[in-house]
Amino acid sequence: MMLASALLALAQAVAAPPADGTILAMGEPLPGAPDGVVVRSIDYASDGLRVKGYLARPKAEGTYPALIFNRGGNREFGALTDAGAARRLGLYASWGYVVVASQYRGNGGGEGREEFGGEDVNDVLNLLPLLDGMSGVDRERVGMIGWSRGGMMTYLALARTDRIRAAAVGAGLADLEASLRLRPELEPVARDLIPGFDTDREAQLAARSAVRFAGTLPATTPILLLHGTSDWRVDPRQALAMASALLEAKRPYRLLLFEGGDHALGEFRDDVDRALREWMDRYVRDRKPFPSIEPHGD
Repeated sequence: MMLASALLALAQAVAAPPADGTILAMGEPLPGAPDGVVVRSIDYASDGLRVKGYLARPKAEGTYPALIFNRGGNREFGALTDAGAARRLGLYASWGYVVVASQYRGNGGGEGREEFGGEDVNDVLNLLPLLDGMSGVDRERVGMIGWSRGGMMTYLALARTDRIRAAAVGAGLADLEASLRLRPELEPVARDLIPGFDTDREAQLAARSAVRFAGTLPATTPILLLHGTSDWRVDPRQALAMASALLEAKRPYRLLLFEGGDHALGEFRDDVDRALREWMDRYVRDRKPFPSIEPHGD
C-alpha cells in the first residue's frame, strides 16, 4: 500500500505542469547588449504553456528593482528580436534594473495562441512570479513599460494587480473601438485573434479599452503617458482620452505629447528614454511618493 501511494504521488508530481513563472530554458548571452549587461532569451511557464520571452540584467552582483516590458504588434509583427531585445531591454538593464519581456503565447515558437488582450494577459502577469523566484530581484520594486498594443496589455495587467509601483505607456492603445473606426484594416486582425469577436464584438472591444475601466486601475500606480502628435498607427487623441479618464478617476499620471512625433517617437528617442528613466527611478527604484492629486495650493 505504501509503495502504491508513493508511486501515485510520484506520477502526480511528474504529471503536474510547472508553476507559472518557472523558467524552463535560457539561451546564451546575446551580442549587442550594453557593457555590464547580459541579455538572454528564455522559455517560461504560463497557464501550462511554454511561452517565449527575454531576460536582461546587470552583470554586477546586487539586488535590483525590476521592469516588465510589454511589446507591441501582434503575432510576429512587432515581435522582439534578439537584436532588438539586446538593444532595448539591455538599455533598461543598464539603468540598474532586471528586465523581463514576453512574446505572448503562440509567438516566436511558443505554445498556445495569443488573444490580443485576452488570456494572454496572464503571460504578462506570470512574469511576476518569475521575478519573485529570481535571486537579486527586489519584488517590492517592480515597474512596467508598454508600447502600442503593449500599452493595452499594461492597462489590462494593472487592472488585475497592485504590485506595479509605476507604469509607462508609449503610443498606447486605450480605445480599441476607436482604433477600428479609424483603421478598418485592423478589423480582420481583431476578428482572427479575439475570441467571441463576431458574437460579442462590443463587449470584447470594451474589455480591452482602458478608457472604459480607468477607475479600476490601482490608485497607487502612477502612469506616464507618452505619445507623438503625428502617430497614424494609434491616434494621439487616445492619449488625451486616457488622460481625461485617469483625471476623472483620480488616478496619478503625467502626459507627455511630442510635437510631430511618430508612433515609435523615433525623433525623440533620447527625450523618451530620459523621461522613462526618470519616472522609473523616482517611483520604482527610489519609491518616492507621488504628489497629491486632490486640488491644493494657494
